[in-house]
Amino acid sequence: MRESLSDNNTPSPPPPPPLLLLERLKDYGQEDAFALWEELSPEDRQLLIKDIENLDLPRIDRIIRCSFHSQGLPVAAIEPVPESSVSTLAKRTAEEKEKWYKMGLKAISDGKLGVLLLSGGQGTRLGSSDPKGCFNIGLPSGKSLFQLQAERILCLQRLAAQSVNEGSVSTTPIHWYIMTSPFTDEPTRKFFESRRYFGLEADQVTFFQQGTIPCVSRDGRFIMETPYRVAKSPDGNGGVYAALKSSRLLEDMAMRGIKYLDCYGVDNALVRVGDPTFLGYFIDTGVAAAAKVVRKKNPQEKVGVFVRRGKDGPISVVEYTELDSSLASLTNQETGGLRFCWSNVCLHMFTLDFLNQVANGLEKDSIYHLAEKHISSIHGQTVGYKLEQFIFDAFPYAPSTALFEVSREEEFAPVKNASGSQYDTPDSARLLVLRLHARWVTNAGGFLTHSVPLYSTGVEVSPLCSYGGENLEAICRGRTFHAPCEIGF
Repeated sequence: MRESLSDNNTPSPPPPPPLLLLERLKDYGQEDAFALWEELSPEDRQLLIKDIENLDLPRIDRIIRCSFHSQGLPVAAIEPVPESSVSTLAKRTAEEKEKWYKMGLKAISDGKLGVLLLSGGQGTRLGSSDPKGCFNIGLPSGKSLFQLQAERILCLQRLAAQSVNEGSVSTTPIHWYIMTSPFTDEPTRKFFESRRYFGLEADQVTFFQQGTIPCVSRDGRFIMETPYRVAKSPDGNGGVYAALKSSRLLEDMAMRGIKYLDCYGVDNALVRVGDPTFLGYFIDTGVAAAAKVVRKKNPQEKVGVFVRRGKDGPISVVEYTELDSSLASLTNQETGGLRFCWSNVCLHMFTLDFLNQVANGLEKDSIYHLAEKHISSIHGQTVGYKLEQFIFDAFPYAPSTALFEVSREEEFAPVKNASGSQYDTPDSARLLVLRLHARWVTNAGGFLTHSVPLYSTGVEVSPLCSYGGENLEAICRGRTFHAPCEIGF
């Protein structure tokens, strides 16, 4: 029995919902959240009150209204970004590359670079409930994505220190900001703690959570996951801007002397964390935002592309789901490739000043993408919307943006789907790593033997040995390695 009985054995009426809270919900058209109030136990009523009180109702209402309104607005036609507007690393001179590399290392040694990792996703599509960064793609070392990235930071710190003083053993720490979600925060922290931060100092790693936002019906009303809890979902990887602001980490970055942020997604096994060449290029061009791009493989590849919104308009990204197939298939008559060819692979560089500007601008505009989904609710699976922002929503705010084309084979090994899928699997990412590192070894004078065809195997070079293929001659020259294996010190 949910309610106590009176003397005549009739249930006493439940207390009404808190009047002020109910009135606030009515102000925003969300009073249905209390629709099942009378059926709840006293304990569940308290849970519902707490759940509603924890919502920033004015902000959420503004986001819902602005996001729904934006759906009906005309969007500027998109134009391809011309080849002449993209800097292709392979076409630059050795002198330019060396200049950028040294500029980047100098900035790192001066403590001006921070690294920002987007790691809010679970490995559900990989068949794991763990955070994606915990995933082991099957390299000979058995290292997780988190460990590979941490060791690249360690190597980069050493390279930066040696660029200033060849015999230096002291390094300037690169601060690593890691955005988690409510689902990945605790397991991510425990993963790092149990592995002693992979050799990094604990105080150079900062974890922070992206926000969540209520799921809504097609008419903008909250969907109730249970009678006492509103259904919520993470606010997308673009939630990083609001999260950095609300957690005061933008101020923390400024206090540390950080001026540039290298931002990337966790599920790329070849990511060059804090790439000094990219950083040097970024500093040299003086832009507010930059992105590494690779050429889209085919019209069907599931990646967003960089475009211009209108003739000479701002650079932005169109997701593959939003790009009409007729546009996706258009051919550039001069190159023979796709017209919309510059893939967004979530490898970005921002100034700290620009991050502050974006955090304020996105919050003021309050426009989120509406993703139609089946959402678990008190009525079963309900069709509704999850509201999300994306990391690339920042680019239209940039006064200047640079695109930097890199080699797909050297920098993009996505880990998105379970083994056995057709693309972007742990198996395909592992092979990309092994093949690249095999080229490093042979270029450094090493030899490989193998029991299976070389195209299906290779070697793994520990990031502690080499960041991008450098300094391997002393380890590899004249030596023979049997693939697959890990090469360390």
